[in-house]
Amino acid sequence: MPRKLRELRADLRRNGWHIARQRGSHETWKHPLIPGKSATLAGKDGADAKPYQEQEIAAAVEAARAVRKGQQP
Repeated sequence: MPRKLRELRADLRRNGWHIARQRGSHETWKHPLIPGKSATLAGKDGADAKPYQEQEIAAAVEAARAVRKGQQP
């Protein structure tokens, strides 16, 4: 069962990401310690996440964890 978009947004917030810009339902998230990398989410909180959205957010969260551990993203 796919995760909800609200869960993906919570994962990003927990790992230091913030909304840098929004246009309609599209949000661009950035991390202050990872220049040049962003994550995009589109849709309402209760909508099911698409597989590509889950993959993009998982990669973004992993990059933030790597930065916290002192590794390259």
